[in-house]
Amino acid sequence: MITELHISNFALIDRLYLECVPGFQVLTGETGAGKSLLVEALILLIGGRASTDQIRIGAEEAVLEAAFSLPLSGPCIDYLDKVNLRPSEGEDLIIRRVLSRSGRNRLYLNGHLTPLHVIQQLGRCLVDIHGQHDQQSLLSPKVQLDMLDGLGHLISLRTEFTQCFQRWQDVQAELEQLVCHASDHIQRQEFFQFQLQELDNAELRFGEEEELEREHHRLQHAGRLSELAQHAYEMVYRSDDSLLDCLNVVQGDIQELECIDQELAGIHEHAESATVHLQELASRLRDYVGGLEMDPGRLEEIDVRLALLQRLKKKYGQSIEELISRVGELRHECESWTTLEERTERLRQAVTKERQQAGELATRLSQARRQIAQDMEKKIQGELAALHMTHTHFSIMVLPLPEEELTATGMDRVEYLFSANPGEVPQSLAKVASGGELSRLMLAMKTVLAETDQIPVLFFDEVDTGIGGGVAAVMGQRLQALGQYHQVFCITHLPQIASHGHAHFLIEKSVMNERTVTQVRGLSHPDRQEEIARMLGGLKITPSVRNTAEEMLKTAKGHRPSRS
Repeated sequence: MITELHISNFALIDRLYLECVPGFQVLTGETGAGKSLLVEALILLIGGRASTDQIRIGAEEAVLEAAFSLPLSGPCIDYLDKVNLRPSEGEDLIIRRVLSRSGRNRLYLNGHLTPLHVIQQLGRCLVDIHGQHDQQSLLSPKVQLDMLDGLGHLISLRTEFTQCFQRWQDVQAELEQLVCHASDHIQRQEFFQFQLQELDNAELRFGEEEELEREHHRLQHAGRLSELAQHAYEMVYRSDDSLLDCLNVVQGDIQELECIDQELAGIHEHAESATVHLQELASRLRDYVGGLEMDPGRLEEIDVRLALLQRLKKKYGQSIEELISRVGELRHECESWTTLEERTERLRQAVTKERQQAGELATRLSQARRQIAQDMEKKIQGELAALHMTHTHFSIMVLPLPEEELTATGMDRVEYLFSANPGEVPQSLAKVASGGELSRLMLAMKTVLAETDQIPVLFFDEVDTGIGGGVAAVMGQRLQALGQYHQVFCITHLPQIASHGHAHFLIEKSVMNERTVTQVRGLSHPDRQEEIARMLGGLKITPSVRNTAEEMLKTAKGHRPSRS
């Protein structure tokens, strides 16, 4: 509900503050006082078209601001969650619009600059304005369908269908994409299998390349290595003046030295150690020479293998270690694939299953809608009769979509038809209903849908056009009853309606500082009695008229149910 409304520098309004309450509130005043300005302000706050002509003369900006107390759940909360703008628990939702003569208009939601389309979408969930304005939601096919489903308590069934419909669409899209890219998929699969086979056949292993390069280098220089090793062996061990022979002579001299001079005691150990090392060196050189092979065939094998490894590295742009890891990835991917035909068939079966289930749910939904439509027609026709629209005809057409088409809301299109006079063929509301007729029709619908309609704020303008006192009294009762489920505003000229309000606001026009100003004030009971009397009495308000006004207020209060 709207808790507060602030308006400044808007047309004839200089400064206006309105504190609103739950239930049914009426707005009255003399013709030309500016009652329509409140409607225009509210339209702008929910995203209506703005004009610099709406800015008060002499001001550069007009500022409109409304605070909304939100329900705990419903379309408003769902949409605010979707756009990440939901207020903290217990906080009001504040919409602020600034109109500038520069043409740069700004919209704010809880202090955040917000795009127009977000406010417009949110406005559809917050406020329903009924009268001679382009915000008449009753003309929207979507709203007509939502009303029908709401009255029939079909939202849960429709949600179940929508989820099934979405699954069907998702699987259908996946199948179409697979079929569309079938050749690409086959080529990709064949390419990966070729890579796996090529790398598998290469039997790569870690460290192989370095081992082969060392072996290749040794075989390539085998002749020179043998020559050097043989010469070194002979110098250490086999020649007549080998190092070992010379060292034996040295050992004899050392032994004699030790015998003569005790100061050199133990020096022979160094000679013995040198002898051991030279013997080990000779053994290594002998084994090395014996192990060297002159094998041109092996050298050629290594050349071929190294060339293969270089080609694979160049082809795939990766090292041997990375290629070994790539083999594992390719094997895992190829093993996880099923054939294209198997995947396609599985998806076709899923599409058939989901389409069949969606069709069954859509059929149930359509049958339920047709039954609810008949019940809704009777109830609305009864409400119209109570509003003395006895010669009007209202009907709800639930028609199948062409070629059994399914949409996210089912297999139907819903259209509300209306004729205002006997003998006329009912036609679409947008074609035949006037603003006043639409308002009364909406009142009838809202009365029927009171407990299921989730739009919190209703604003009726021109609802009392062309009706008499008896009808007005019934209309006042209906509006009062709606106040138990919605916050209802109604601009009226009829005391029979005004007397039924839970709250009453008077709109007045006066001259202040040589400027015309429109003001709004809430009425206490005595002031309210005086305003009802004014609406009844014409030029002169007599005690009798005041008594009648008081009686009307008491009678209306007696009709008023508790809003607990």
